[in-house]
Amino acid sequence: MLFKKPKIALVHDFLTYFGGAERVLMSLHNLYPEAPIYTLLYNKEKMERYFPDAKIRPSFLNKLPKFIRKRKKYLLPLMPTAAETFDLRDFDIVISSSSSFVKGIITKPKTIHICYCHATTRFLWDWHYNYLAENKIKGIKKVLLLPLLHYLRMWDKSASERADRFIANSKNTAQKIKKFYGRDSVVIYPPVDINNYQLPITNYQLPNNYFLIVSRLSHYKKIDIAVEAFNKLGFPLIIIGNGEDRKRLEKMAEKNIVFLGFQPEEKIAEYYQNCYAFIFPGEDDFGITIIEAMSFGKPVLAFRKGGAAETMIEGITGEFFDDPIPEILADGVRRMKNNYDNYNPEEIIRRAEKFSGKRFEESIRDIIRKLKSE
Repeated sequence: MLFKKPKIALVHDFLTYFGGAERVLMSLHNLYPEAPIYTLLYNKEKMERYFPDAKIRPSFLNKLPKFIRKRKKYLLPLMPTAAETFDLRDFDIVISSSSSFVKGIITKPKTIHICYCHATTRFLWDWHYNYLAENKIKGIKKVLLLPLLHYLRMWDKSASERADRFIANSKNTAQKIKKFYGRDSVVIYPPVDINNYQLPITNYQLPNNYFLIVSRLSHYKKIDIAVEAFNKLGFPLIIIGNGEDRKRLEKMAEKNIVFLGFQPEEKIAEYYQNCYAFIFPGEDDFGITIIEAMSFGKPVLAFRKGGAAETMIEGITGEFFDDPIPEILADGVRRMKNNYDNYNPEEIIRRAEKFSGKRFEESIRDIIRKLKSE
């Protein structure tokens, strides 16, 4: 198939907060600035600053009252329909940036649909039982919810067949795409370009004494493990980010732990630059904040699962801990402090550069180029 100038559209699950998936969407938007962005839900107040010139086209869900839109779990029965109702007839190429539902968009037979998959829909597959436990779903609620989840799981599997090509954000995600969807994929790591607002890096010999977490405060991020560990260690810990788990975490935390909530990108850069080390307590399919911290030459302590196992080099860019319990994480902090003089910031930065935005954009262009010539 050959296009002189293909019309391209971008589709993203939710534009309601800014995280790793949204960084990928931002890079795709930079590549194709004229492409409109379709999304299930859009929070203009929070997200317009990141996509000021983009043509955002939200689904009919965005017309619902705000108090309903804020509780996405109540919209689950409508999510598949919302994804299927996007009118994409005018486009030659559609790139979906999907962690859940937008892989299920419907396109014309001749339209090329490329799905950049951040995660197979977690609460339907590998995180299914954790989802039920963490949301305390039991009794009659569980009886009513299980048939819905079963339907959504069948829809999700069927929806995965609609993409012409799958791109995975890590080898870890590629394995899940193969296991749950039966599809092959190529791996293109997400872009990390802190350099756009990075401060001059100086004074590595005299780092400040606080540890840092930058994360959405959700149950599955396992921030509570770090809070419990640092309660016992007594070391300063700064946590940047918001989420539904924040109030619970703040109640758990001792005075040595500070929650800063949302911070602008340039402020986060300052905290990265001046921290002692970065903590990544949960399992993520890639873990973009790990690379962000490394791009400032900072060592990382991470749970040895998911994308962290692909991006980090033990003893060089930081350390791993093997069990998601506070005592094991605390032991990892001690090992990191003992090994701290052996970390080479320049070597950590070189590792982070392997995940640059330039490399990401070149890889995406290459895939588009090959598909256009088929």
